[in-house]
Amino acid sequence: MNRTLIYVHDPMCSWCWGFEPTRRKIFAGLPADMSIRRLLGGLAPDSEQPMPEAMRAGLQQTWQRIAAMIPGTRFNFDFWEKNTPRRSTYPANRAVIAARLQGDEFDPLMTAAIQQAYYLEARNPSDNSTLIELAGEIGLDRDRFAADLVADSTRDLHLEEIAQARALGIDSFPSLAVLHDGAVRHIGLDYGNADAMLRQIEAA
Repeated sequence: MNRTLIYVHDPMCSWCWGFEPTRRKIFAGLPADMSIRRLLGGLAPDSEQPMPEAMRAGLQQTWQRIAAMIPGTRFNFDFWEKNTPRRSTYPANRAVIAARLQGDEFDPLMTAAIQQAYYLEARNPSDNSTLIELAGEIGLDRDRFAADLVADSTRDLHLEEIAQARALGIDSFPSLAVLHDGAVRHIGLDYGNADAMLRQIEAA
């Protein structure tokens, strides 16, 4: 029996940040014979343009809504004053892939570092300089990471993961699906109930 849990996310997706405690419980509670495949979806392509004021206001409202909906979720709103936000999450996605190239264990470590930097420390993961700092902080070879971050091969790997997610019928984040003997079953999200989602996964 071949069972894989597919997790599609973006490290700069605020709903993924809110889902993170439940996601950790789900991963810890999976059957021993179920593998995990993390895919980077990518919310927003590369852009050097400052985020329009209306979008800035909308995202701050989203943060407030998530904090109210998911108890314990924290956001540092200083981000919006200390940075020039851009609607550009692809660099953060490529950073996770560049980290993974130095070991699979660095995929979740870089994701967590980006989330903490963005949501709690008011640092901007749309900037390569921030991502390179984070690479050093989690123990990566900074020079290798900096080169991989901007390499065409890393860009291609990210686009391949986007295509894989879309082939599974996934275009929103976070998303979970079970791949079982070639069949795909999407798992409904419950941001506060890992047990209910584990039951869905087992049923799939």
